[in-house]
Amino acid sequence: MKLAIVTETFPPEINGVAMTFGIIARELGRRKHEVTVYRPRRSDLSSTAEHPEYREEPLPGLPLPGYPLMRLGLPARRRLKRLWRAGRPDLVHVATEGPLGASAVSAARALGIPVTSSFHTNFHLYAKCYGFAPLRGAAIAWLRHVHNRTLRTFAPTEELCQELFALGFTRLGVLSRGVDSKSFSPAFRSSALRASWGAVNGDVVLLHVGRMAAEKNYPLLFASYSAMRAVHPRLRFVLVGDGPLRPALQAAHPECIFTGFIPREALSRHYASADVYVHASLTETFGNVVTEAMASGLAIASFDYAAARQFVRHGENGLVAPRHDPQALAAAAAELARDGALRDRLRANAAARDDHSWTNVILRFEADLLAVIEANPP
Repeated sequence: MKLAIVTETFPPEINGVAMTFGIIARELGRRKHEVTVYRPRRSDLSSTAEHPEYREEPLPGLPLPGYPLMRLGLPARRRLKRLWRAGRPDLVHVATEGPLGASAVSAARALGIPVTSSFHTNFHLYAKCYGFAPLRGAAIAWLRHVHNRTLRTFAPTEELCQELFALGFTRLGVLSRGVDSKSFSPAFRSSALRASWGAVNGDVVLLHVGRMAAEKNYPLLFASYSAMRAVHPRLRFVLVGDGPLRPALQAAHPECIFTGFIPREALSRHYASADVYVHASLTETFGNVVTEAMASGLAIASFDYAAARQFVRHGENGLVAPRHDPQALAAAAAELARDGALRDRLRANAAARDDHSWTNVILRFEADLLAVIEANPP
């Protein structure tokens, strides 16, 4: 198929949506589909970036207010219609619901091109994190409006599909997430890297990977870290990533190691060289870091939802806490720091999972898109 993917975030940006669609574009291209990615232009990328598996088409955009690492795509309905008249795609898939994504839905509908979408980010939950709780209803209404104008909305889990259905979203399907076991594996464990963190002998290393922003629930993450240090004083905490909260977090916790953004290959070593991963966020639609940490052989403590609900079996390959019980999560984290035998058993079982490969995810998504095209001929 000739596929247009419209997204306001894409590699080299580092977040779950960018990572997911970087893989999807690459793998669909390898399966001989003609893939073009429409994304906001970045000054650090060539305007004619080419890749073996897909092509990029840069569009106007601006730095996201308060978060310059991310771009906000501007409405591009006229330009997209012009481009798609000249080279009509078989299907348009919209990955983000911002001004660019919404205008892409309108452009595709105006041209009679089948259009689908993905629900990746709980923006309506972010409203509370940023002090805009009264806008939650408006956020849900906007998201519902954008997605219900498409022929299919894909969400990462059945659980989320049910939640969205209750909010009035229609024509829902699952686009799960995979993990690349070649990139994330205990085989990348590095004693030299651990030594650079000051971890020797039986020291435990806690890892966090992600965007340092309010929606990631850093107060609970650091409360869990404190509970872990209370039972294991030599615990090391390594935080990979960047974001608006990093300066304040780094100032408040000078004993922790803040790496900033690191290349993908270095990320594999960081995962595998740690021992424990605590996932405190309550706003994720999936949580790719959970499956990456498990594949890397880390003992997981997470709330029982999204990726953890799907893949973690409590006491067997990780620990889960009730979704709205922060004390339970902190207690689970402390148990992982205290009980070495439990930690080692969970790590071994977490790395043994092999049932969430990207291959299976891509094949299902490909079949779903082809079915939409077949059901909506030109």
